[in-house]
Amino acid sequence: MLVFLDVDGTLIPFGADRPYPVYEPVHPLPATADHPLLSRVDPALGDRLAGLAALGCELAWATTWLDDANTCLAPWLGLPPLPVVEWPDEGDEPRLGPHGLHWKTRPLVARAAGRPFVWVDDEITDADRAWVAGHHPAP
Repeated sequence: MLVFLDVDGTLIPFGADRPYPVYEPVHPLPATADHPLLSRVDPALGDRLAGLAALGCELAWATTWLDDANTCLAPWLGLPPLPVVEWPDEGDEPRLGPHGLHWKTRPLVARAAGRPFVWVDDEITDADRAWVAGHHPAP
């Protein structure tokens, strides 16, 4: 099972009406692991994600962070570098596709290549779910 991981809004919480918790690193961090929002990420999520990997899930970053997810976030979570989904170059600004389809949907289905996947993202809509159901044979 593939697990595509977004970062902003999922691992890094946004939009709360109360203050965000602030976490301290629990793993050694390289100098490259410097990002002002890292302290919002619960390091315990690393153990949970590692647990999914131990069960045979293939984790991959599906975020606009691209390789920065491996240089900043993976060390914070105590994870090894993960594969990174490379997005098609369609300009500098991510946008919605036809009928409100998220711009990540088609590339992730292509990357899955018929294999089952889970997509962890805070911007998935019914349009994305319907498109995946109609264009992807696996759950």
